[in-house]
Order: sequence, then structure tokens, then C-alpha cells
Amino acid sequence: MPVLKQAVLDFCCCSKLPETITIADLGCSSGPNTFYAVSEITSIIYKRCCQLSRSAPEFRVFLNDLSGNDFNTIFQSLTAFQEELQEKNGAQLGTVYVAGVPGSFYGRLFPSKTLHFVHSSSSLHWLSQVPPELTEKASPLINKGKVFISKTSPDAVINSYRTQFRKDFSLFLRLRSEEIAPEGRMVLTLGGRRTADATSDESCLLWDYLGQAFQDLVAEGLVEEEKLDTYDTPYYEPYREEIQAEVEKEGSFILDRLELVSLPWDCVNGGINHDRAVTAKAMAKAFRAVNEPMIRSHFGADIMDRLFHRFTEIMAADNKEVEHVSLVVSLIRNV
Repeated sequence: MPVLKQAVLDFCCCSKLPETITIADLGCSSGPNTFYAVSEITSIIYKRCCQLSRSAPEFRVFLNDLSGNDFNTIFQSLTAFQEELQEKNGAQLGTVYVAGVPGSFYGRLFPSKTLHFVHSSSSLHWLSQVPPELTEKASPLINKGKVFISKTSPDAVINSYRTQFRKDFSLFLRLRSEEIAPEGRMVLTLGGRRTADATSDESCLLWDYLGQAFQDLVAEGLVEEEKLDTYDTPYYEPYREEIQAEVEKEGSFILDRLELVSLPWDCVNGGINHDRAVTAKAMAKAFRAVNEPMIRSHFGADIMDRLFHRFTEIMAADNKEVEHVSLVVSLIRNV
């Protein structure tokens, strides 16, 4: 949150703060944390305006995610959000106008130069597609027995993932540059890594557990080997230098800050240290929630319980622990 708070405070220093500030949260999902970033951004701006004896602006907020997201649940919780926001800041804050915008952020979402602040968390490590080299019908690259990059992956597979991320991230920057007003801000948080090695456990350990679970199901006759070899996850955790290079290459934004945040292996337990089996069960539940729609679409629903039961067993039996690393990127739209 320090990077986000500083970016918002710096935005408030603009000599001509808009009377209506337009905020977009990309990849908002639906759940208890959907309004967290929006609440923080609007509250910081409101309090800063009060400190500077400025009139508080109105807020227009766009919540974006794919069309399958549960926007109805979000809309049903709007009243509670507004009440909590006014309780936190006082009734003078006024109404925050919220709308849903379904669609992929790898396409245009908003009119030109209409956004002042863009936020995205835990979304940009998802690629627009599986690297096409892995899905070519004639002669696809085969990532044998794996569902993601691994130490056994051919260099061509690793390079295809790296290339796809760079294309997607550059496209994302270009699209947002068209939608964000000059001097507008963008704060992005995504999974990342500390090392240049894309096959490090830091990025790949959980995916290796999943690949091993799939291989066990193949051995049991529950999954066809060919089916496994044609499944790859559209995901990539970049090295911080990759982010910096793409921002500089695309050229529409100034890189304000780029920080690395790491959380402990068992953070899924809410900071409570449990034994390995309890942590494995909690982590498997979270991992399944994110990956199940894609796995179900490719393999069918029948294997899901067995797959993640085995995934949990494999994780619990191992003794490796890695920190969960995120990159936090603060950008300013060039004038």
C-alpha cells in the first residue's frame, strides 16, 4: 500500500485537480476485497483535499473484469460500500459513482484521455492467451508432463512464455496510454520474481506440484497423456528488469517506482503458523479457486477433486518453502 498511497498523494499535488476524478480498477474480481483499492484511493484524495483546503472532487469509478465475473454481487454490495466510505471519511465525501465495465484489459475499455487513476492487482501475470507456439496444431512445442514453465521445460517453451508476456504488457501499456489523461497515474501489482531464472522455485514450485499431480492421474488412467501435454497455463511472473525494459521501450509512461514485496510461504493462513498439512490444504483451496475454470474446460469436471487431493498430498509431503513475490509498479502518463 505505501506505493499506492504515495502515487495518490503525488496525484493530489497537481495544480489543477479535476472536479470529477475518474478511477478504474482493472481485474476487480468479486469478493470481500473488491472495493478495497477504490476505498483507499478515494479516501486518500478526499483527506488530502481537506488538508489543502480544496473542495472535494466527485468520484467516478469503473470496475473492470472479464464478462464472466460476478458483477451482480458487486452491485448488491454497493450500498454497504458507500455507507462504510462515509463512515470512514464523513458525509461530506458525497456519493462515489460506480459502474461495471466487462471486458479484457488487453483491449480498449474506455474513451480517450478519460481516466485519471488506474489500479490493477493480481491480474497482469495472466496472459491474454497461451503462447501460440504451444498450441500450433501442426507442430506445437511440447512441455512434457508440465502445465507451466519448469526446470525440465525446453528453452523454446520458456522463451515463448517470455515473449507472450512482453507482447501483452506492451499492449496493455499502449491501450492504457490512450485512455489515461496526461499526468494520470497507474499502479499495478502482479506476481513477479527476484531472479532472472524463469524456472526458479520462487515462480514454479506450485505449478510443479500441479504437474506432478496430473502425472499421477495419468498413471492411474484418469487423464490421457496427450491431454496433459496439450494443456498449458497462460501465466507468467516477470523479472523486475523485464517490467522496466518494457515500460521504457513502449515509452508512454514514466516509471515512478518499481518495488518488490514478498510474503511468507504460509501467508495463506493469515499470519498463523500451522503445520505443513494445514498450509497445503489452504493453499490448494486457493489455487483451485483460480485454476479450476481453465482445468475443467480442458479436462472435464470429473477429475477435479482427485487432482487437488493429490496436489495437496504432494505439497504436504515436500519440505520446500518459497516466498510469494509481487512487483508493485507506479507509472505516470507522459504529457
